[in-house]
Amino acid sequence: MTASFDVPAHLFTAIDHVGMAVPDLDEAIAFYRDIFGMTLAHEEVNEEQGVREAMMAVGDSGSCVQLLAPLTEESTIAKYIGRSGPGCQQVAYRVTDVEQVSSILRERGLRLLYDAPKRGTSDSRINFVHPKDAGGVLVELVEPAAAQH
Repeated sequence: MTASFDVPAHLFTAIDHVGMAVPDLDEAIAFYRDIFGMTLAHEEVNEEQGVREAMMAVGDSGSCVQLLAPLTEESTIAKYIGRSGPGCQQVAYRVTDVEQVSSILRERGLRLLYDAPKRGTSDSRINFVHPKDAGGVLVELVEPAAAQH
C-alpha cells in the first residue's frame, strides 16, 4: 500500500488536548484563565456534538485543555456529567490522517465510535476509540484542518 503521506510508526504526533466536561462554559473559561493563566485560543458551538466548547492554550506548547459544556440535557456531555460529574472526559491525540490511523487501530482490534470521521473543533476531522477498548479512557483522534498543520 503506497500513500501520499507518512503515518508515523507511533501513529500519534502529539497530545492535541485533554477534554474536560464542565456544566458552565463561561465559569470554566474564567477559572482556567484567571487561576491557571491559560489563554482562550478558540470558542465555538458544535451542534452535531451537542456542546459549546472552548480551547484553552497551555502556554505555547500547542496543546490545549478543551472545555465542553452541554447544549441540552440529552447531549453526550450532559449525560457524562450526570453519570460521572464534571472532570476529565477524554484525551485527544493529534494524527496526520484520521482515516488511516482509524483503519490501523481497527486492524489491531479496537472499536471506533464512527464509521467515518466527523467534524471536530475548528474544522478538524475526528474519531474516537471506544473507552472499553482503551483502558476506560475515551481516546479522540484529531486530524487538524489543513491550515492548522
